[in-house]
Amino acid sequence: MDIHTTILLLSILLVYNLNNTNCLTLGLNEDHVSNTMLDKTTHHFSNHRIGYDDDGDDMGRMDDGDEDEPWTMVQKSGKQFAVNDQPFYVNGFNTYWLMVFAVDASTRGKVTELFQQASGVGMTVCRTWAFNDGQWRALQKKPSVYDEDVFKALDFVVSEAKKFKIRLILSLTNNWDSYGGKPQYVRWGKEAGLNLTNDDDFFSHPTLKDYYKAHIKTVLNRVNTITNITYKDDPTIFAWELINEARCTSDPSGDKLQEWIEEMAYYVKTVDPKHLVEIGLEGFYGPSTPNKVPINPNTYCQQVGTDFIRNHQVLGVDFASVHIYADSWISPPISDTHITFTKSWMQSHIDDAEKYLGMPVIFSEFGVSAKDPGFNTSFRDSLISTVYNTLLDSARKGGSGSGSLLWQVFPDGTEYMDDGYAIILSKSPSTTKIISRHSTRLTLFNSLCNWKCRWGCKKRHGFDEFDYHAEL
Repeated sequence: MDIHTTILLLSILLVYNLNNTNCLTLGLNEDHVSNTMLDKTTHHFSNHRIGYDDDGDDMGRMDDGDEDEPWTMVQKSGKQFAVNDQPFYVNGFNTYWLMVFAVDASTRGKVTELFQQASGVGMTVCRTWAFNDGQWRALQKKPSVYDEDVFKALDFVVSEAKKFKIRLILSLTNNWDSYGGKPQYVRWGKEAGLNLTNDDDFFSHPTLKDYYKAHIKTVLNRVNTITNITYKDDPTIFAWELINEARCTSDPSGDKLQEWIEEMAYYVKTVDPKHLVEIGLEGFYGPSTPNKVPINPNTYCQQVGTDFIRNHQVLGVDFASVHIYADSWISPPISDTHITFTKSWMQSHIDDAEKYLGMPVIFSEFGVSAKDPGFNTSFRDSLISTVYNTLLDSARKGGSGSGSLLWQVFPDGTEYMDDGYAIILSKSPSTTKIISRHSTRLTLFNSLCNWKCRWGCKKRHGFDEFDYHAEL
């Protein structure tokens, strides 16, 4: 953190120490914080994150002062993430198609534009695909055969992310057939003469597991042609995700998927012990916790072969992932029950991450579709605010709720890729303001919590009249 930011944050502390001795919330609770102060702080951090050219135009780059901060790996510190011995709470987003867009010079600029806009509202993590199996513009054209142009496009995505101080969660394959995923691995197996009966053979057949391991090894050992940094050594990568939304409906007991997770988490760690690993689950409860099955959004969820607590107790899995889609899981028409479900779903997983797992949890996909009956922007804003406020409540207590990733954020001119959930920041002013203010609160919390309490140690340093976490 450079000296200018340090002085600003200390000044905020002093102002609230003098003028509001009963509430040191530092932007985390609107009921007690001056909106004027918060807006000024938001403006400062926006300017601090974004560089300007000689004419004052936004260039989207980090200014030189931020280059003084070491760009180091994200670590897990108990129930939270940490960077440079400082808490790291995540406000991020999904944009899955970045690699494919970066292949073509005519669309490559959209990657830069997206990172510029996301950085401008303080987003720090992007989740995207590090796979495209056997499809148009495939990264992996067939097992262990790669398109170098597409790999260079992924190099570009990683390089551009770092320029805007955005870290990446890279998913290594898909449960679904979009971009190939496990169905494509099964097709490759059948082409090789294997006797396969369904797509879930991906999780159990030795040859298909070898195909997948080879992909892991290739991606993690890739040397970026732009930065000359090997992926497994690059702090720009926040974490590896084993598979997007794993399901194994052929084995509702969960044993087949559990064994696969154990094997693959261990394998990733043998190739790359430095980075964090997560599974990519939706968060459904399974047979190991029958008392929690009623929390699932519907009865089908307990039959898909996943088991939230059991799956995340695997050695090598560093943090939990959960998705939130009330409109898909409960009912498409917009309803207040979606908000109620979102709160209870999040709180249950935060509590479980604290009590049973002892690890952070990221709500790595959440959103609402503009195609839902009754959709309006106000409802979307309410849903996003619910997610953010639930996470802030956890942060105040030093809990496991460590971040969220919107599904999804797009730059201008990519509406034709929209699945209904896309947010284009320039066309969504109220939503953009909510995102930006949440980023500011997390930035303040990340910075000041380090000075005051070192992740909830309950010590008092300097401002003795405050118990920092209690006031937050």
